[in-house]
Amino acid sequence: MTVHFIGAGPGAADLITLRGRDLIASCPVCLYAGSLVPEALLQHCPEGARIVNTAPLSLDEIIAEIKAADAAGLDVARLHSGDLSVWSAMGEQLRRLRAANIPYDVTPGVPSFAAAAAALGSELTLPGVAQSLILTRTSGRASAMPEGETLENFAKTGATLAIHLSVHVLDDVVDRLAPHYGADCPVAVIWRATWPDQRIVKATLETLIEATDGERGRTALILVGRAIGADDFDESCLYAGDYDRRYRPVGTDPRFPEGTE
Repeated sequence: MTVHFIGAGPGAADLITLRGRDLIASCPVCLYAGSLVPEALLQHCPEGARIVNTAPLSLDEIIAEIKAADAAGLDVARLHSGDLSVWSAMGEQLRRLRAANIPYDVTPGVPSFAAAAAALGSELTLPGVAQSLILTRTSGRASAMPEGETLENFAKTGATLAIHLSVHVLDDVVDRLAPHYGADCPVAVIWRATWPDQRIVKATLETLIEATDGERGRTALILVGRAIGADDFDESCLYAGDYDRRYRPVGTDPRFPEGTE
C-alpha cells in the first residue's frame, strides 16, 4: 500500500502529468481537495473507487481515511492543487504518515505561477531585466510570515514576484511594493488561471487598484516586476550565432570540439 501525493495542476483538467493521471487510475481510494481540484480529474478514478472530498475534513480525519485504506491494503491517490512543494499542507500529512510507517511518494504538478505566466504569454526571467523569481505570500490566518520574509525585502532585489494568497489585501500589497519597484512597474493579477472563468488584469502598480475596480475574490495570483510584458530586453547568448556551445561549436578553436563530450 502506498499513498500517492499528486499535484493536480492549477485548474484545467488536462494540465496534469501522465504519471499523475495513471496513478489516479490505479488507486481504489482517492482523496482530493475539492475546493481547488477540478472534479473532472475524478473521471480517471477506477470504477467503484472510494472518492472523498477533503475540503471539509480536519487533518485528523484525513489521516483516519488514509489509515483505513492502509489497513485494507488499498493504494491512495491524494490530490492537491498546483504543485505540492509550496503551500500544499503536504508536509504535515507526510509527518503523520512517517510516524505511522505508512509509505508514500510524491508526483509534482503544474504550479500556479507557471499557469499564470502562460496565460499572460510571458517569460518571468528576461536577460538584463530579471533573472530571479520569488514565490511568496502575505501573512494570513492559517500561516504567519517569518520575520525577514517581507514584501519590502523581496522587492529590494528587483526580482519578479509571484505573490500568492494575497489578492484580498491588494491595496496593501501595492502600497508596500511601489516605493521599491516604482509606480510605473508592470503588474498583473490572474484569477483562476486555466479555469473556464479565468480573468486577467494588467496594469502598473499606480493604476492597478483602479483597473481591478474593487474585484478581489480568493483564487488569484499577483505577478510584479519589470519582466512582466517587457519588450526591451537583451537576447540570450544561448542562441546567438557566434556563441560557442557544446551542441554548436563555433570558430577555429571551439571550447567543445565537435565529437567531444
